Amino acid sequence: MNVEQMKVVLKEILTKTNLTPCVVGHRGVGKTAGIIQVCREIGRRYQPLRLGQMEVGDLVGIPYRQEEVMHWSRPSWWPLADAPETVIHCDELNRAQQEDTLQAIFQFVEPPSEGQLRALHTHQLAPRHKVVVSINPPDGTYQVATLDRALLDRMVMLQVETDYACWARYAKSRQLDRVVQQFLAGNQNLLARQGSPLDMQMEPTERAWEMVSTLRKHCRFPADLEMEVYAGIVGKEAAIMFLRWSAEQQNRPVTAREILDSWDAVAGKVRAQRDDLQAVSMNDLVTSLEVAPQMTPEQEQNLINYIGALPRDMRFGLVKSLVKNPPVAAAIVQDKYDEVVLDAIAEISREAS
Repeated sequence: MNVEQMKVVLKEILTKTNLTPCVVGHRGVGKTAGIIQVCREIGRRYQPLRLGQMEVGDLVGIPYRQEEVMHWSRPSWWPLADAPETVIHCDELNRAQQEDTLQAIFQFVEPPSEGQLRALHTHQLAPRHKVVVSINPPDGTYQVATLDRALLDRMVMLQVETDYACWARYAKSRQLDRVVQQFLAGNQNLLARQGSPLDMQMEPTERAWEMVSTLRKHCRFPADLEMEVYAGIVGKEAAIMFLRWSAEQQNRPVTAREILDSWDAVAGKVRAQRDDLQAVSMNDLVTSLEVAPQMTPEQEQNLINYIGALPRDMRFGLVKSLVKNPPVAAAIVQDKYDEVVLDAIAEISREAS
């Protein structure tokens, strides 16, 4: 993506989630300038941290003793809870000169767990403040530290590359020298020689898919940027497969929530589903009821309606899975549902005996 596209994505992530975006790009492409512009546009104070110039004490504060307890002083850059909403920019993350500095900042760039606050040693960051990271790519042309997989897995990698059209609009808006603009218009290959293509080799993990889920719930990206954003989390191959699957709107399997809460709206789609999609719906339903087995009377009836809509072999397989869940089993074996589930229950009983 170019700098303008990066700004669009960055605004969504910083204003709607607690995730940590990491802007990756070659020198001079506009990473820092773009982040500053985003802060200005969303009305947040910009606080830079040049990690290449910092030691552990600059991050966690200086220790001092108060009676019998050791404390650490608040760093001067740390925003208080009532300070203006701030974006803390961890610049040059992989230029940290000492290994312990990189280890110290690891905790800070990690998104907070549910119900927790982002922290750095004993200091906790108020939720109103956000964190963004930027790095140069570790492609051998920069003196940078290699970031381990665990650290990369905690950030949304946004890979920014040079783009003439984007630069030309910037040059016009900033009224750069006319001769320079005209020269580059005819010699676009000389705008920048950035080195090797960016490749952070991201891979899918449970945490990565959770971040994708968070972004899909809370953010809206232009369609042409979705693949790049998700590729920066789970890798290009997984992102392509996921978006291709998601794009098949008409063939997307009905979800457990739709079955339990909106049966009338999805009944026709359920009956028309292919067997492979029906299996996805069934697995989602079994898992959802394992997590939250209590149903309202309406949901209970919707579940029975769904079971009744399945072919006989699938109906048997689903009931067999559901009766392993005691609260759900108690609901579906009621006499009033015999017309739908009696055959399956009888077959299960025969298998057991």
